[in-house]
Amino acid sequence: MAIPESQETIIPLIGTSETQTKTELDDDTQLDHTLYRFETFLRLFGFCQYSFWSFSLSWLAFLLVGVALPVLLIGIFQCSNCDKYQIKSFELEILVSESLVAASSLLCISHNLRKYGVRRFLFVDRYHGHMTQFHDEYMRKINDFFHLLSVWLLPCFLLKTAREITRVIYVPQDSLWKSVAVLLAFLVSWMYSNVIFLSGSCLFNLVCNLQVIHFENYGKLLEMDIDVSAYLEEHICLTHYLSKISHRFRIYLLLQLLLVTASQFVALLESTENSKVITLINGGDIVVSSIVELVGIIICLQAAAKISHRAQGLASVASRWHALITCSSGDASQLGIDNDTENLGSSYPAGSLPINYSETDLDSIDYVPVPTNTQLASYMSLYHKRQAFVTYMQSNPGGATIYGWRIDRALINTIFFVELSLVLFVLGKTITFTTK
Repeated sequence: MAIPESQETIIPLIGTSETQTKTELDDDTQLDHTLYRFETFLRLFGFCQYSFWSFSLSWLAFLLVGVALPVLLIGIFQCSNCDKYQIKSFELEILVSESLVAASSLLCISHNLRKYGVRRFLFVDRYHGHMTQFHDEYMRKINDFFHLLSVWLLPCFLLKTAREITRVIYVPQDSLWKSVAVLLAFLVSWMYSNVIFLSGSCLFNLVCNLQVIHFENYGKLLEMDIDVSAYLEEHICLTHYLSKISHRFRIYLLLQLLLVTASQFVALLESTENSKVITLINGGDIVVSSIVELVGIIICLQAAAKISHRAQGLASVASRWHALITCSSGDASQLGIDNDTENLGSSYPAGSLPINYSETDLDSIDYVPVPTNTQLASYMSLYHKRQAFVTYMQSNPGGATIYGWRIDRALINTIFFVELSLVLFVLGKTITFTTK
């Protein structure tokens, strides 16, 4: 029996729709699984404080493992007449520094997660209907979070382990088993505190990178034949969510910057004013702690500068798009091509319109019809819309901010020179040269 023509056209469409729906459901499931794994990691280290019990358990674990345990170990792991192996003031200063930066990270990130949840906090559900095109990139960026954390944490952990093993070898102790137990406890406490600290920095990096996906996709959006108001609305949406990110992380970034700066200042002051001989055995923790803290700040500043650069680069993308459309539309109007379409000449780059003339056409080129007033008015209206859009883009560069200060290359250079000035100030007050 022959199938009617109408049914023949419907059957493939139904199969395609079912296949597409199944693919979208599979993508949703994979993204949900990735987010669940990510949330499990955050819950394990106490960031997900959704209830009173989880809040209490999280801070109790932090106070016991991150603060009380190392204080107890510093009191246990000491010996008399071994100043060349241990400087207690260094260890206490390092403990205070690590505890403060980890506590600020835990406090700020847990507050945002408790208020918004993981999905809203990462902005992975704001596109709703056409979010499926970003699923793979979302999952890749979330996996990059774990990769970035492990890449920076593992070398520091190995350096810390080598330092602790060296101290166990050189510092005399009553029992080898006691030394090994103290060593493992030190490493567990150090790892717990620094994972919390670096997780906060990597999480800010992740949120920024997830938004970079949409900023990079904006250039592809300009290639579509849609109204200028749609481009304007999309850009307003991007800048709105970027301002939300800046608002949620501004206290975190400011606290981390101040605490790390104060920590480096105190560490430099103590190391230069200390009259004892400082070696990697008694002062190695200062090196490890400084590296970890500077890595955390660099991760945050790099992510903020990257998203600010992408946001500011959209103005040049829009200007180039406007120039190409204007040139293509101008060539088309001179050739008598209809200008009533919304985005004339957008499907072809400037100077590459597919126009072919025969010899007889060239003979009659003087008889090209002149565009009517209606066509010129429509062309000028579209031109002014694009020009207004480009002016808006140039006047609103956007970017991540801290209380109005845009985090870009200029601010990073300022931070660098402020830190360098502090270092030179401390060195000038503590290091003196005498001449005979």
